[in-house]
Amino acid sequence: MKWIGALLLISTAALIGFEWSNRLTKRPKHIRQLKSALQILEAEIVYSQAPLHEAFFSVSRKIPDPLKSFFAALGTEMQEVQLDFFNLWEHKVDKLVKDSTMNESEKEILNQFGRTLGQHDIYQQQKHIQLTNVHLDRELEEALDNYYKYGKMAKSLGILSGIFIVLLLI
Repeated sequence: MKWIGALLLISTAALIGFEWSNRLTKRPKHIRQLKSALQILEAEIVYSQAPLHEAFFSVSRKIPDPLKSFFAALGTEMQEVQLDFFNLWEHKVDKLVKDSTMNESEKEILNQFGRTLGQHDIYQQQKHIQLTNVHLDRELEEALDNYYKYGKMAKSLGILSGIFIVLLLI
């Protein structure tokens, strides 16, 4: 009975380590998807000159979740309800951060971008999108560094901490 408890404890700690490593792996992927989505949005705004809600729908058709849901929800709510855009944007960014592996720095970058979205002419909007992509490049580098530094360590630390706790309890 003691051994079953020990194995369960080690397994649980290992799963926590693997989950931490998984989050470190997914963060760069989500940032890359966000950069792609902003490039698609830029093309929709600059070349198609589509209204924002149509541009959001177009972006949502071309990218995977969780960003697909983010842009689709923005487009839908912009069509249905006439709310303050920035409040809607902030609310959806909060939900995106919860649903993805993005952190507070990406949230702040997206909120800054949301303050300018739809407020300027096409060329100024293009510059804001490019500036946002520059900020996301910096975050992508940091996310990749964290993955390379801590990815394997997280898995090992989970397993080893489980073994350590079991040894302390035995």
